[in-house]
Amino acid sequence: MKTIQFIGDTGLSHYMDETKRFPMLSAEEECALALAWRDHGDAEALRQLTGSHLRLVIKVARGFGGYGLPIADLVAEGNVGLMQAAQKFDADRGFRFATYAMWWIRAAIQEFILHNWSLVKIGTTAAQKKLFFNLRRLKGQMRELEQGDLSPETVTAIATELEVPEADVINLNRRLAGEDSSLDTMVTADGSASWLEMLADERPTPETAVIDAAESGLRRRLLIAAMAKLNAREREILLARRLKDNPSTLEVLSERFKVSRERIRQIEARAFQKLQKAVLNAFQSLPRARALAPA
Repeated sequence: MKTIQFIGDTGLSHYMDETKRFPMLSAEEECALALAWRDHGDAEALRQLTGSHLRLVIKVARGFGGYGLPIADLVAEGNVGLMQAAQKFDADRGFRFATYAMWWIRAAIQEFILHNWSLVKIGTTAAQKKLFFNLRRLKGQMRELEQGDLSPETVTAIATELEVPEADVINLNRRLAGEDSSLDTMVTADGSASWLEMLADERPTPETAVIDAAESGLRRRLLIAAMAKLNAREREILLARRLKDNPSTLEVLSERFKVSRERIRQIEARAFQKLQKAVLNAFQSLPRARALAPA
């Protein structure tokens, strides 16, 4: 985890020097380090594996230098992606770590750019990301870099190339050509009111908050009661597969319970059905639910 701290602690120049301390790895060395980390939690192996790919982070980050964000910030986000890749890398599949890590590094940097390039969020669907990171390149190829709306022919060409609606191309191009405005900008001639003062308060009322909290507590109690109706094995498998932040794989659970992966899948499906049925029955037994149920 130490590599993530280099940017914030000692600056980009120190980070550049740090990359030179780690040698390039052969495929065999890389595999051995990845297995040592995965199977034995060897922190030094993780440090060597990620350290040898710090150069890759810098290379990818520099490719996104045209968005006006500090290169140090891009490198720091790329480091986050590198660590995520190291946590999930499976050396047994036969791929080089750099090939796998490249996608995680790029994804982390792109996500950072989308959330920080503008005060107003651009959008994070796959299509929106694809359009955002390719629009400028395609405009350059078509010699349409001047400000203003794109010609209809260019809009059609870009939309076809990226497989997105033409309206999305037009809207994003206008967004990129404009500037963010401050919410403190005055909107009245006498300067008595700003945009911020004109915005409606969309926060829930105290009554709504109390109702939401009560319903949330009810759902939690129904879930706990329904889980109690499962046997110990069903409960543990369902928790591991459906309710953990990092779900366990069928393979891990099959080894734990000494059954096949298909059997684990069957137990999971059956337990989930039982859980749904128990929650539904419990909810329908409530006075409020009976009152709301159709006649």
